[in-house]
Amino acid sequence: MTESIDVQVCYALPDRQELVSLSLPQDCTVQQAIDASGLLQKYPGIDLDGANKVGVFGKLVSPGSALRAGDRVEIYRPLVADPKEVRRRRAAEGKALKKGAPDLPRAEQE
Repeated sequence: MTESIDVQVCYALPDRQELVSLSLPQDCTVQQAIDASGLLQKYPGIDLDGANKVGVFGKLVSPGSALRAGDRVEIYRPLVADPKEVRRRRAAEGKALKKGAPDLPRAEQE
């Protein structure tokens, strides 16, 4: 008889999170856990070969990585914006405001 382990597979959407608890064979992989979770059928937009990455407890792993008891497999959505580019743009806007920002009129006091 094969030993089993308990794992979770989660996929976060902008408005909710799907969390599936599973009991799988001890030698299962990340890909096998995702397949068993049913999330690929429920959300056909998940593309593990392209846009979506996977991880275990916040650390990126490959779909062929082995799982241990208690692991939480996470399916990540693609980024909408590159965080580094957003910071650069904000910094550039801040510099522009400091250099040439016109004086704003004060509200008249009553």
